[in-house]
Amino acid sequence: MPWDGEDMPAVTGKTKVVGIIGYPIEHSLSPIMQNAAFAAALLDYIYLPFAVAPEKLEAVVNGLRGLGFSGFNVTIPHKTSIMPLLDRLDESADAAGAVNTVKVIGSSLIGYNTDGDGLIVALLSELDYIPGSEQILVIGAGGAARGGIAALCRAGAGKILICNRTLDNAYSIKSAMNSRYPETEIDVACLDQLTEKQLKASSLLLNTTSLGMKGEEIKHIDISSLPASAKLYDMVYSKSATPLVERALESFIPAVNGIGMLVAQGELAFKIWTGQNAPDGVMRGALDHICHS
Repeated sequence: MPWDGEDMPAVTGKTKVVGIIGYPIEHSLSPIMQNAAFAAALLDYIYLPFAVAPEKLEAVVNGLRGLGFSGFNVTIPHKTSIMPLLDRLDESADAAGAVNTVKVIGSSLIGYNTDGDGLIVALLSELDYIPGSEQILVIGAGGAARGGIAALCRAGAGKILICNRTLDNAYSIKSAMNSRYPETEIDVACLDQLTEKQLKASSLLLNTTSLGMKGEEIKHIDISSLPASAKLYDMVYSKSATPLVERALESFIPAVNGIGMLVAQGELAFKIWTGQNAPDGVMRGALDHICHS
């Protein structure tokens, strides 16, 4: 009988357990969308959130290994600090310098990063955008930027311009990507000195910062200077459009927020744990229900 969106399967001693660790964890939307997908797929899994303070990370990771979890997600502030506690890193995690998904095989923990590949999926599905030879303008130089840039490089981006208020982190990302993906040209610019020429040369503007989550404006970006063919992706996900997305839409630039990326990275994690694709549209439907309720 197909899942009706309400009745959850019973939890038994055979139920496979996955979850998410972070601190704090109350804001996470992953339990909602993952449990909806497991139920819709008629899989005997349950997804649970765990608040894990930084000083308890190592003990908790070893506990999850010993308890026989099938896997777990990792969120702030553990995405980097968990790396030395794992047995192996997938290329996606090694390149991103962060882990957001762990698969447990026996007693071995394998780290992945589905955030970046989730971005690539969302760019295609929501904006019909495929990285190519044209410049991609990335705002920010934190962990989200590094993961996104690594995935863009793997997806065939020819040129990326990293813009940040301070340049040290941007140069660090440039150096790491140059050695790993030499076929992608990466430049760095100061955000408050971003030029009209640099904007006009960009086919995609990607915001990787948290600015906009509380309605903040990102200064020094003149959306009207983007070419008519450009597109904008804001990694911030919220119930309403961020100011950056609103400004882009007012200028007739196709733009979306980060909900699609959140869903896509979750669907990729689902496949890593279960070996099968997440049921189409279920995770997005679960989030849309929450956002509009």
